[in-house]
Amino acid sequence: MNITPVNFEDYDIRRVYDEKTETWYFSVVDIIRALLQQPDFQTARKYWNKLRERLRKEGSESVTNCHRLKLEAADGKKYLTDVASPEVLLRLIQSVPSPKAEPIKLWLARVGYERMQDMADPSRSLDRARSYWQQQGRSEK
Repeated sequence: MNITPVNFEDYDIRRVYDEKTETWYFSVVDIIRALLQQPDFQTARKYWNKLRERLRKEGSESVTNCHRLKLEAADGKKYLTDVASPEVLLRLIQSVPSPKAEPIKLWLARVGYERMQDMADPSRSLDRARSYWQQQGRSEK
């Protein structure tokens, strides 16, 4: 597994890439911390514990689909941390009342609509990929 942190609006999000399943797993507490714009890690951890408890009572499968992996903390030690795949993470984000969650929800709706359009006309997907390729400064060839 390849551990690669990423930065989202001045918050470090720990993530792990599982090469076997070709899936990224993101630290749930780090995502919650960024959504709530909470500088204190312990407060974000407590929020996640309460949210997880509430979702379990509601019978949400999102909590069940969270895994625990050892990730390095700020003190340099590795601790078991709840992580989630992007699909599970997006479902969890919908449960967090935060102004930061709304742009993510809108983005998901747009991406979902684009995906439906791509299924109806696969050439759109190729055109979009070509456009992204060129936006990154790569040649047309």
